[in-house]
Amino acid sequence: MSKNLTTRAEDYSKWYNELVVKADLAENSGVRGCMVIKPYGYAIWEKMQAELDKKFKETGHQNAYFPLFIPKSYFSKEASHVDGFAKECAVVTHYRLKTAEDGSIEVDPEAKLEEELIVRPTSETIIWDTYRKWIQSYRDLPILVNQWANVVRWEMRTRLFLRTAEFLWQEGHTAHATQQEAIVEAEQMMNVYADFAENFMAIPVVKGVKTANERFAGALETYCIEALMQDGKALQAGTSHFLGQNFAKAFDVKFTNQEGKQDYVWATSWGVSTRLMGALVMTHSDDNGLVLPPNLAPIQVVIVPIYKGDDQFAAISEEVNKLVAKLRKLNISVKYDDRTTQKPGWKFNEYELKGVPLRVAIGPNDLANGTFEVARRDTLTKETVAAADVVTYLQDKLDEIQTNLYNKALDYRNSHITEVNSFEEFKDVLDNKGGFIAAHWDGTPATEEKIKELTKATIRCIALDRVEEAGTCIYTGNPSVGRVLFARAY
Repeated sequence: MSKNLTTRAEDYSKWYNELVVKADLAENSGVRGCMVIKPYGYAIWEKMQAELDKKFKETGHQNAYFPLFIPKSYFSKEASHVDGFAKECAVVTHYRLKTAEDGSIEVDPEAKLEEELIVRPTSETIIWDTYRKWIQSYRDLPILVNQWANVVRWEMRTRLFLRTAEFLWQEGHTAHATQQEAIVEAEQMMNVYADFAENFMAIPVVKGVKTANERFAGALETYCIEALMQDGKALQAGTSHFLGQNFAKAFDVKFTNQEGKQDYVWATSWGVSTRLMGALVMTHSDDNGLVLPPNLAPIQVVIVPIYKGDDQFAAISEEVNKLVAKLRKLNISVKYDDRTTQKPGWKFNEYELKGVPLRVAIGPNDLANGTFEVARRDTLTKETVAAADVVTYLQDKLDEIQTNLYNKALDYRNSHITEVNSFEEFKDVLDNKGGFIAAHWDGTPATEEKIKELTKATIRCIALDRVEEAGTCIYTGNPSVGRVLFARAY
């Protein structure tokens, strides 16, 4: 199997696009800007889903489902929300097609909808219209609901997983009796996302809050986790929003509190999407293909037989089947690739490209010596392991690979956080080093916008753990209370 991948040094963007396609994760579809997620890519997404869904349920959330279509009038009820999404909305205007005289298919002009429908870019409006029917008293609160769904945002420039017109995600929408309870919820979900990114995706993240310019449309506060890719660009890996009472007021969602008084409900929303797949590829992979952390790899161990003749194949298969049974008992996902249609070298290349963490090979000499050859994908190293020790060895190596990938990404991230104290220094680091730039900012949206206009760098977040320190803004020279993290981003 020939990889023929462009290297990261040659063209990082081209390397990414080629890798996603050649590793069988996804491909462009016949619909402009939309993707087909292939079985191998979807298997990774399913593992992400399963772990996140478990975490959501452990924190008291339940899954539900709400409509794909949202009446246009709902959007106009929350002004900042509609402003934030107006340019990306797909609109349904008719409900029927007809055959024209020339045999072509056209929209039936008589089948115009009384009210146009928006294909959901996000679900706050339809959900809060529903919550109005569910909530009367403090006894009905909190509502802790999540949905797994698809959304449509009509993006002009698309890239597989990172930015597509339709994508898969989860969106949590919660309702609370008090402001403090809602803030605690929003912070909790940011921490859930950070834990998932670090412990399952092996991606270190910075937890922070967005500036007013970068907040979710309709939110009072947006909490986020920000990751750094190998090309020095940032990627927003998850967001959690404290919505205040904005949506409750827009949709008249009131409840009777414990004092018997009417009040508006407090809200949050939070979500991650298939963009995480792009983050996974760009954080760990190399010029040979994908590198997957064991916790998310659809196949953690692949076993390839090397043999001549049916007798050798049968003897090797008997030994391999014993190993497969032991690994499956330990919940290690293992594949025995006994296909006769491809040679071992072809298979080695395929699994290297697909990022399988551990590859085990066994030939007649291994069989005679009671050994297996084990190759690690992350370090591209091999070891010969005694059959008696191989199960424990593979278990330990999976843990080691998971930790190694995280530490490698952490070292890269930490070495690419650079403090600067002038705008010239800022531009130099941005153009020649990349990564996060810790710089003083005067706190005004106008300065933030000007820096973005001049450099294409945005404030990724105000880190929750930042040290408050007096300084001067790198652009205006006005007073600053602390550094924020700038970067160019996906």
